[in-house]
Amino acid sequence: MIQGFWEKLKKPFFALAPMHEITDIAFRQMFIKYGKPDVFYTEFVSADGLSSQGKEKLLPYLAFKKNERPIVAQIFGSKPDNFFKAAKLIKALKFDGIDINMGCPDKTIMKQGAGATLIKNPKLAREIIRATQQGAEQLPVSIKTRPGYDKNVLTTWLPELLMETPAAIAIHARTKKEMFSTPANWNVIKEAVILAKKSKTLIIGNGDINNLKEAKNKAKETGADGIMIGRAAIGRPWIFNCKTKNQLISPKEKITLAKKHLFLFNKYFQKTKNFAALKKFFNVYIADFPLAKKIRIELMETTNIIDAQKILNKYLSIL
Repeated sequence: MIQGFWEKLKKPFFALAPMHEITDIAFRQMFIKYGKPDVFYTEFVSADGLSSQGKEKLLPYLAFKKNERPIVAQIFGSKPDNFFKAAKLIKALKFDGIDINMGCPDKTIMKQGAGATLIKNPKLAREIIRATQQGAEQLPVSIKTRPGYDKNVLTTWLPELLMETPAAIAIHARTKKEMFSTPANWNVIKEAVILAKKSKTLIIGNGDINNLKEAKNKAKETGADGIMIGRAAIGRPWIFNCKTKNQLISPKEKITLAKKHLFLFNKYFQKTKNFAALKKFFNVYIADFPLAKKIRIELMETTNIIDAQKILNKYLSIL
């Protein structure tokens, strides 16, 4: 087993969950200043794409800075050969680890036989893990998955993964079918810890964690080696900072955060990502204070970085 940086982490450790169209370099850099997690992940990238002639178009999604280490590149797909090739590339890009997405419920991903669909195909899942490990060489390989597809099959699914000795397995505590319709079932994480007890594979719990205090409590309750925070971290780059509380962030500070994110997005993705991708962040940065709704409405009508900055500067001078 190649554990790499994973074995050096103090337990419990806390990770920023990989989220599609969210956890890019601009988003991650926000946490460097306000509260860095113990582990960063990229948003997922297609192993097929990284193995094709068009891979250059995907490289911006794998951009990172040294101050983000340890950082893990997450990839998805269903073809072992392409995982091998993608792992070779990720190793050359000097990432600290590679993560295989075996939990995404997106229909376009599952139509490819990837993401959560792999839960129904353990044989292929194991082939993918082995191919990735071979391509990664000395780079640790981890997995992010769920306890099941349409029902909980953790007791058969997890042992299949453990047979390939991944460095870590992050488990979102809902089946693919449940999506976000039910609360995360943290008994699943407790069970996973027991199943993995005789292995050296680390277990990471994920699902419905709203702050660092909750994360620490869940680690203690379940025995998980680490906890992953996802949606609650959007627009809250201080979430991993135990010295900062949400209610202490003033309206001016929230607008300043939004401005900083705009700047970083423009710096890294001016030519590769559509400005509209930023709008999801306006709803979370600009919230819970007087004038917030008015500001959000104006921001949603903008079509470019410059106009959005002008609106933020206007209200920054008023508040």
